[in-house]
Amino acid sequence: MKLFLILAAANAFLSVALGAFGAHGLEGKIPERYLNIWEKAVTYQMFHAGGLFVIAFLMDKLPQAGMLNWAGWLMFIGILLFSGSLYVLAVTQISVLGAITPLGGLSFLIAWVMIIIAAVKFL
Repeated sequence: MKLFLILAAANAFLSVALGAFGAHGLEGKIPERYLNIWEKAVTYQMFHAGGLFVIAFLMDKLPQAGMLNWAGWLMFIGILLFSGSLYVLAVTQISVLGAITPLGGLSFLIAWVMIIIAAVKFL
């Protein structure tokens, strides 16, 4: 629980910082298309930081639901792959990096399904 709470807070912090950097540091320096990609990375990072908070609190409430640990790691890996690949894509404009993004999306989806299963089984 503590680890996912820390990861959640760190990712929320980073998404705010990276959002501000995109709005103030990248505006006018990269094309609008890539600025929109940066913003999508920030948005998904923040949403899934919230997901990590949910997982941390559910782990405290449902310690018997071991799949929540997997869900937390998949959510974190999803942030790294999805948002991370979009951040790199936005600043380098190397389009092949976009091939990594769906792997992060798949990690997000599996993590959310695991939360659903834990809720159905243990709440």
